[in-house]
Amino acid sequence: MKDYALTVNLKDDPEVIQQYEEYHAHVWPEVLSALKEVGIHDMKIYRLGRRLFMFMLTEDDFDPDVDFPRYLTLHPRCQEWEDLMGTFQEKVPEAQPDEKWAQMKKVFEF
Repeated sequence: MKDYALTVNLKDDPEVIQQYEEYHAHVWPEVLSALKEVGIHDMKIYRLGRRLFMFMLTEDDFDPDVDFPRYLTLHPRCQEWEDLMGTFQEKVPEAQPDEKWAQMKKVFEF
């Protein structure tokens, strides 16, 4: 198993934050199924203020550069979900130009 930590900001608007959390209380089943199909075993998203932190456990052969784009093609609802979630999100200042969710560096493991 591999693990990943990623971060993105929500727009600085309490209504946007509330809507984002409401959507995540009822994630579309097609999205969850596609995430499993590309090798994601566990995904958690935490929020502090408007900063989101995502933790994922994946198959050893999971490659974010390959499998996230593949996830988007598995069902039309996946791209629809990503487009919708993108309306709530903003890149963090530390993100690379091609990143929405910025991958975080692991600095400790126990």
